[in-house]
Amino acid sequence: MNVRMLEFTGRRFVQLAERDYLKLVRQARMNVTVEDMPSLPVKGPDGNYPALEHARAALARDIISTRRRLGLSQVELARRAGIPPESLNRVERARTNPTIKTVEKIDRALKAAEKNAAKHITRV
Repeated sequence: MNVRMLEFTGRRFVQLAERDYLKLVRQARMNVTVEDMPSLPVKGPDGNYPALEHARAALARDIISTRRRLGLSQVELARRAGIPPESLNRVERARTNPTIKTVEKIDRALKAAEKNAAKHITRV
């Protein structure tokens, strides 16, 4: 990565190739920490996870990581999915059992965003 430091009107700037910049942006979008995710439930006395709580948390984690990787806010994803932002927030916090229709809307919106992102990356 070829980087050049510049100073302009007392402020420092970094100049780098666009492909390097886009690579850094993609890496930053994938940087989702475990603390940002709903926690998975603990195993019960029988050694099994509570199925419903685990499913909600796993779904929430998948949505959050994909949404952030694509650089979408909750509000933007909710708009694209055609659902209220509050509903998406509850799904991402694993606080609700979303309907299949809601999950399908979110899935379609994420897939469309991924497709658009892939087109953008190949054009660069």
